[in-house]
Amino acid sequence: MAGRLQDRLCFITGASRGIGRAVARLFAAEGAHVIAMARTEGGLAELDDEIRTAGGIPPTLIKEDLTNFEALDQIGAALFERFGKLDVLVGNGGMLGTLTPMGHIKPKEWDKVLATNLTANYRLIRSFEPLLRQSDAGRAIFVTSGAADGRHPFWATYAVSKGALEVMVKTWATEMEKTSLRVNLINPGRTRTGMRGEAYPGEDPETLPPPEDIAPAFLALAVPECACTGTVVNAQG
Repeated sequence: MAGRLQDRLCFITGASRGIGRAVARLFAAEGAHVIAMARTEGGLAELDDEIRTAGGIPPTLIKEDLTNFEALDQIGAALFERFGKLDVLVGNGGMLGTLTPMGHIKPKEWDKVLATNLTANYRLIRSFEPLLRQSDAGRAIFVTSGAADGRHPFWATYAVSKGALEVMVKTWATEMEKTSLRVNLINPGRTRTGMRGEAYPGEDPETLPPPEDIAPAFLALAVPECACTGTVVNAQG
């Protein structure tokens, strides 16, 4: 039986661990050709082994940092030359930064977090929009956070990056309304990830749902039948 993403090309950032890895594995199990990007070569190799062992289409692996913006342009061009289109973009990669009072944030860290969580996704949009519009049902999904509400003291760097991401993605979704491209955001909520561990080091991770429980929410927004656009989906309801 064909999967819900059979032979569709799905590009996922931050794919070597956590939510990105779980989404990559699920998409592959649903028949997708996963194009996995991350900074960690070992994690990508493990993902490759997992997908192949499960009988999925061998993934395309890209070891690269999201803030290498020229590389993102080159990747878009390379995907066009090889495939001529892209069906799904999942902008999952991100970083937390230090949780600290606003006045204590180091400028270099502010710039790095905004570059990773916001500007890199703008560069992905810029590079990949032509590819997604070549698909019969292009889908773009970006990861946001409850911190984007601006009510989390000491989370300013991360919160600002996610708040701005939401505005950017909703704006793009509105621009794309008359096309076949659908653009949405997901708030994963409390999930057992490394980033969650950084933010809440005293929390018992076993009390949190694993990334595999969150991945189906991504699948629902990635399939061709998805009609919603410009929405923020709470993965845990």
